[in-house]
Amino acid sequence: MTTIFDGVGPSGARTGPVADLLTTALLGPDARREHGFWRRLVTTEPFRRPLWPPPGPTPDERLALAHARLRTLNSALDSAARPASDPRALAAMHEWLAPVDPALATVAGIHYNLFLGSLLDHDADGTRDLSEFLRLRRIGTFLCTEVAHGNDAAAVETTATFDPARDGFVLHTPHAGAQKFMPNTSPAGGPKSGLVAARLIVGGADHGVFLLLVPLTDASRALPGIRVRRLPARMGSPVDHCLTSFDQVFVGREALLGGVQGRVGEDGVFRSDTEGRRRRFLASIGRVTAGRICMSASAVGSARATLAVAVRYGGHRFVSGGRPSPPVPVIAHRSHHGPLAEAMATVFAMSLLHRRVLDRWEEAAAGPPAGREAAERLVDVAKGWITWQARSVIVECRERCGAQGLLENNGMAELVTGVEGAITAEGDNLAIHSRAAAGLLFEAARDPDEEPAAAAPGGDLTDLRFLGRLLDQVERIWFARAAARMARVPHGNPLERWNEASGTALRGVEAHAYRQAAHAYEHALAALPGGEARERLGELARLFALRWVARNSGDLLAAGHLTAGQVEGLTDVTEQLIAAVSGHLPELAESFALPGELLADWPIAGARYTDAYDDPGASWHTAADREPAGGAR
Repeated sequence: MTTIFDGVGPSGARTGPVADLLTTALLGPDARREHGFWRRLVTTEPFRRPLWPPPGPTPDERLALAHARLRTLNSALDSAARPASDPRALAAMHEWLAPVDPALATVAGIHYNLFLGSLLDHDADGTRDLSEFLRLRRIGTFLCTEVAHGNDAAAVETTATFDPARDGFVLHTPHAGAQKFMPNTSPAGGPKSGLVAARLIVGGADHGVFLLLVPLTDASRALPGIRVRRLPARMGSPVDHCLTSFDQVFVGREALLGGVQGRVGEDGVFRSDTEGRRRRFLASIGRVTAGRICMSASAVGSARATLAVAVRYGGHRFVSGGRPSPPVPVIAHRSHHGPLAEAMATVFAMSLLHRRVLDRWEEAAAGPPAGREAAERLVDVAKGWITWQARSVIVECRERCGAQGLLENNGMAELVTGVEGAITAEGDNLAIHSRAAAGLLFEAARDPDEEPAAAAPGGDLTDLRFLGRLLDQVERIWFARAAARMARVPHGNPLERWNEASGTALRGVEAHAYRQAAHAYEHALAALPGGEARERLGELARLFALRWVARNSGDLLAAGHLTAGQVEGLTDVTEQLIAAVSGHLPELAESFALPGELLADWPIAGARYTDAYDDPGASWHTAADREPAGGAR
């Protein structure tokens, strides 16, 4: 059969048809086109992991390396506009860069998506000269949130006041809380320009938040009127996060990114086809939604890499088997392979849901606004769920690798902290899940008759269709509870009504994410031919669904969807599936298609991992030199 990539797995052996079919399920039928470039790129210099002498690189050295890699990446592109204009290329870039260098994934995502993407989206007539940014003579960044305004970015207080005499805008930061918070605006990496979110003031009227293109630094310092101060070190990737403020900084009229949300005409009058300041703001920062897809992609790629390393390490880390048995690989123990099998089911679910979201987002972009709203909500749900699941998987895998997993040279430590950034970036998970909860709760209240089919008690716990109906019911249960709690509070106090319902509604969003991931499994299974690959994917799908059913078994029992016997039987069925999945963990990890060069840079991914700790000056190397002539006496 034709292999997707080079047909060689991380171990150096050729991949088999099962792994290839599963790779297709994970990365999509067009994986070579979508992922091939990025997969090859991370195997080349300077993307290989450098051998830093102890005690390792400083944060500034790591940031310099990230910028050097960004320039190599940009030079390798046939067009630097491609990632900005192709959501699949953008997502694939994050899937492959995040496990290699989280700082690189961050600065690349900001430059290509938030910065270049916004410029391209708002430049319908193509008159703006982007050559400096396409050739990376200037790095782009994005200045939206402020010290006092994070998830409520529509309330930012930086102002851009139109000056008709000079035909441009004056940017100003009115107080400390309005400083732009955390953009990468220092001169590190080279001169930078930013898209600044500011309140557009024309003729004394506030027309809402718009983006303006502003030069920020030259190669060594901030430009006049702009203050840039580095924030304290952030856990994880060493990006140059800063506080940035403006003191009456003037930019020409061409700096404003206008569109349907509004423009300032040659007559100095503001006109807009978009009603309401909040809608204008959302139109201006539309690229944040694509950024959430990128955060999911980064989390998926990082979780896959970490799990692959943990599986490989578990196979060649030997422990005592007890008398008189010989040593056995640690992964032979149920206490070790069980969590990894469950992590494998979760990582496949994350990957498949990510692709489902990407498909929906692409379809919605060409459709009516109603479909786009539903697709955006799915993006929000998936971003929160995937990044949270990634954290759980990465932490579990780190623990399974013991102290080795804590060392930076083994690659896991920076991925543990890197995923924390994804959880907060492009909208804090709890905030975007709260918004999704409100929308899903409203839908459930609007269509009370659209109840999912009941899962008849006595169904087969190994039947995916039965498990799917149980997952449907879990979501219905939580949103029904949320609606009932909200109904207890009289109208007139929206905050109190939401506080009453939000806890259960957020559980409903979690259930919605699990159901969407289960549907993604079903879709992938339907696309596979009968055979071993489909069996492997089916085992993962059932294990994934059963774990969620088990967590909600009390509610399902109380609602009559499970019998007491079925609840009792959940443990045995789950254990059988864990045994089945754990027997194929190395092959399942091969299906991630991680290049051997990538994993070779992490010592514990290799069977000879102890060589990384060898000491040429130690006694086991020098004993022969000390031995007296003629041998020992």
